[in-house]
Amino acid sequence: MHAARALQQLGGIARRDQLRLLSSWRRIEAALADGSIVRVAHGRYSLPLAEQGRGDALRLCGTVSHLTAANQWGWAVKHTPDLPHVTVRAKRSLAAGAGDEVVLHWRDLDADDVEEGWVTTRERTVIDCCLDLPFDEALAVADSALRSGLKRAVVIERARWLGPRQVSKVERVLAAAHGKAANPFESALRAIALDVRGLSVEIQHRIQYDDFYARVDLADPTLQIVLEADSFEFHGKRSAMRRDCHRYDELVARGWLVLRFAWEQVMFEPEWVASVIRRTVQRRLAERGQPTGRRRRSRPA
Repeated sequence: MHAARALQQLGGIARRDQLRLLSSWRRIEAALADGSIVRVAHGRYSLPLAEQGRGDALRLCGTVSHLTAANQWGWAVKHTPDLPHVTVRAKRSLAAGAGDEVVLHWRDLDADDVEEGWVTTRERTVIDCCLDLPFDEALAVADSALRSGLKRAVVIERARWLGPRQVSKVERVLAAAHGKAANPFESALRAIALDVRGLSVEIQHRIQYDDFYARVDLADPTLQIVLEADSFEFHGKRSAMRRDCHRYDELVARGWLVLRFAWEQVMFEPEWVASVIRRTVQRRLAERGQPTGRRRRSRPA
């Protein structure tokens, strides 16, 4: 796989070992040479949009923000943007065509919301994504931010300065966010699961028996339903596939329903993924003689 394509699947930024599982060293070196990926730190690679966004932000007297700022902070995202995100003042006048090469956002930012004069702070980046992006994309950013060490309470406290509706948007995403989420692929699958009636999933759930143990991406322990985000990143070797076959077969033999979804399905066929999960939940509830119309929320982080 081309190194830039691999980085897109990994959320726009990745460690060397992660990238190497999806792309060869020859392709990685070629991508570095032609500028389609960049080395941002030792053993860490990124798409070049963040640096491009910095130049565009300076040109427009704006600030790198949203998904581009998220990648700048080392956070993986669900969809890497084709153009850098830049925020300009709400009443900023731009010449015709000046913003054609960026995704423009119009918003007044406080001095405390900008770091180093050109990029939104970590807290403001999460807040902007919660306000302006679809829920699943915002959740992937929030998960990545918490995984990196950013505190949920710090983001919510900063959001208190906003209006009630904006605060509500931020709180909704942050309530569902979790630092245990492995990657944006898993975050996107969880976003789908959150809208399925009757399902209440736990992240990186541990299933323990006397003679068997497994940790799964998402699970409803009450309904005994497992949702797995099956990425080639972790299943590129025959031994890994053999271990997973053993794990999934053991789970099914013990009464669990296991649903496995590929990256392309979660990213590009979310309606079908939701339909499969919904039908599985309805089947399980019907087996247990429980009503199928009730909604159970995922447990808080």
